[in-house]
Amino acid sequence: MTTLVVIAKETIPGKVKTRLHPPLSLEQAADVAAAAIQDTLDVARRLPATRRVLLFDGNRRPDGSEDFDVIPQIGGDLDARLGALFDEVDGKTVLIGMDTPQVTVEALAPVFDAWTDDVDAWFGPANDGGFWALGLARPTGDLLRGVPMSRDDTGAHQLRRLADAGLTVRMLPELVDVDTIDDARLVARAAPDSRFASALRQAESTVTTTNPTRTTTTNGVTRTTDPATEGVTS
Repeated sequence: MTTLVVIAKETIPGKVKTRLHPPLSLEQAADVAAAAIQDTLDVARRLPATRRVLLFDGNRRPDGSEDFDVIPQIGGDLDARLGALFDEVDGKTVLIGMDTPQVTVEALAPVFDAWTDDVDAWFGPANDGGFWALGLARPTGDLLRGVPMSRDDTGAHQLRRLADAGLTVRMLPELVDVDTIDDARLVARAAPDSRFASALRQAESTVTTTNPTRTTTTNGVTRTTDPATEGVTS
């Protein structure tokens, strides 16, 4: 019996994926974030979890989460919010984020197929030094509170916390966490048929159409200019 938790926030422009702006507008970044949640929830529904939970920050829950139990995120830093979750749940529990929409059923299958009694935890590292998945056989928030979050060494700190507690940890594959536009493009290439990839393509095509550029080469020097601003001086 395993509980699967997806942590997400309401996709309000200016509140989510702000590092995608620019080149995306804040509204486009929110649309891309909403697509990421949809892809993640879809994978969560296809896994054989005995309970599905949305750890949510916001008022309007995302489409596709109707069959998820909702646990509101408490206030405070991320370590406190995650700690509160792992204090509230019982039994084997795995948490995944909304920022790795390329996640697949196959990537998480070992948690449901190979969580034997000698495995205390599962850990999915992210390319930015954080983590995209954390599973605990005996959940307790003390394993997360005080871990510095949103840093390039967050994953290392969290793994050390698990090791110091004497836990046996099994690893999941590393995934790209969507922080920047380059990350987003990598994820879209990895999952080209996803809602996320479609939303990103649509957003970037709009950006290209709205902000066309012209490339010219003169005397061996290449310049990229925006025709709308050519001839404008300040």
